[in-house]
Amino acid sequence: MRLLVRFAALMLACAVALPAAMAQAYPQKPVRIVVPFAPGGTTDIVARMLAQKLTASLGQSVVVDNRPGANGIVGSEIVARAAPDGYTLMMGYLGNLAMNPALYAKLSYDPIRDYAPVTLVASTTQAIVVNPALPATTVPELIALAKAKPGQLNYASAGVGAPSHLSGELFKQMAGIDMVHIPYKGGGALMTDLLSGQVSISFGGLAAALGHVKSGKLRLLAVASARRSAAVPDVPAVAESVPGFDVPSWLGVVAPAGTPRPVVSRLHADIAAILKQQDIKDRLAAEGGEVIAGGPEEFSAYLKSEIAKWDKVIKGANIRAE
Repeated sequence: MRLLVRFAALMLACAVALPAAMAQAYPQKPVRIVVPFAPGGTTDIVARMLAQKLTASLGQSVVVDNRPGANGIVGSEIVARAAPDGYTLMMGYLGNLAMNPALYAKLSYDPIRDYAPVTLVASTTQAIVVNPALPATTVPELIALAKAKPGQLNYASAGVGAPSHLSGELFKQMAGIDMVHIPYKGGGALMTDLLSGQVSISFGGLAAALGHVKSGKLRLLAVASARRSAAVPDVPAVAESVPGFDVPSWLGVVAPAGTPRPVVSRLHADIAAILKQQDIKDRLAAEGGEVIAGGPEEFSAYLKSEIAKWDKVIKGANIRAE
């Protein structure tokens, strides 16, 4: 009996010591951050900022691996099926983590079951941008115009199920208006037609439109958030006219489910320290972004709330991306 007790105590001690030893040993080889989108977008840019800094703080190469396809599904599935050892991470965002579950009836990954949240990284700003020919200079004027012409105004998005599409649908629902959705295959073609007046309204990223706004080619009505953006402090938030409207296009790092907690904690601590650096804050601000750096529990709770929020919007608008 004494031997059994000693053996049990030894096993317990090992169970306690093993995670700590694992965290101290991690990492022992290069780490990759999967970006489930093509190079050049905000998600990719932020991932590369972090990868450069993490290479120094972890003492191992941290590389970005772009795996675009199917609205972020291809890269998301790769990470969901990867070994839970801390050597494969994903820079996810609003679309593939919170919107896809309601958009696809048979999604090949579950954002709650298949990932271990590491940290919310940042929130980037979306905005309502219009062609200057549209006779609306404020959100209340836009709503009044849409109510006077139900089904006659159109708004463009980067594609069916894209955040810019669902932002427009949420705005329609909350403002009680009817506008026609015009989906494009990406932001480039959308911007071309918005500039030419082929479409009148867009719910896209602030950073992509800001240059055209400053040149007078587009008009910025509001930022699509609960409060004003530091990037354009004189521009109102949509929530000032439509209370409760808030569509932050957030970014966050996740690992495969089952990744040891000490490894997750180490990654969160390192990323949080990086996000406090002024050069990172400045670079994010240039992209219309704002640092969050929330912990794993905070990210987990926020992700669940975002999934529930967009499930209601998507089902209410009867949207499917199959």
